Amino acid sequence: MEKDIKKTIQEYQQYARSKKISLNPDQRILEAIIKNLLEKQEKFGQRYCPCRRITGSLEEDKKIICPCVYHLDEIEKDGHCLCRLFVKKV
Repeated sequence: MEKDIKKTIQEYQQYARSKKISLNPDQRILEAIIKNLLEKQEKFGQRYCPCRRITGSLEEDKKIICPCVYHLDEIEKDGHCLCRLFVKKV
């Protein structure tokens, strides 16, 4: 699991750079969120946002696959996405 966490963090770092945002700088929080995403991937087959409810509707639930469709607006408005994986550029 540790290896998967590090690999996934690297993937999300690349994504964050491409969007000119950052990952949460608190390593403990970052790893906890990533671990939750990986657990959801194992259980449900997708990395669903840990802060959003899975409805069971494929159409609705695809919106909450990380990075979810809401994250950029949330970062702009609040400085971070709902689960705090992504934050404004630091």
